[in-house]
Amino acid sequence: MISAFFEKNITRPALQASVVFAAGLVFMTIGWLLTISRIFTVDRLFAWSVAASLALLFAIFNSLISIRATHAGKYFGESIYSYMALAAGSGTAAWLFTGVAIRDANTYRWIFIVVTFGFLVFLSMVNFMKKIVNFAEREEWNQPRKR
Repeated sequence: MISAFFEKNITRPALQASVVFAAGLVFMTIGWLLTISRIFTVDRLFAWSVAASLALLFAIFNSLISIRATHAGKYFGESIYSYMALAAGSGTAAWLFTGVAIRDANTYRWIFIVVTFGFLVFLSMVNFMKKIVNFAEREEWNQPRKR
């Protein structure tokens, strides 16, 4: 299953962010509907939890998918812009669903900061490893060098 995941060429970070944002809206809407129908009362900051969780999900999968990207620099830039749009969009949606700004959302501000830096670290590490592998593949390893 994992090899089938990597065989797909999903190298559009904007598409990935759009799918994650849509999933976030679905989860936030379900939580809101459950609360207003009084079937189940979700936490007041549930939408912020969804936004932060899906930002982390995007960060991890986008970094892994970047292995398949043909142009690493272009993918890196598109990924950062897509993440910024996702964080802003999901943060705005969470604010609209909860009525609580991020500065008042307890620790979710720090969670977003940590996820953002984690995303940059993940993406940088994967791109650095990819450059090392490309360099090693170009190098000839027929026999050891004599000193």
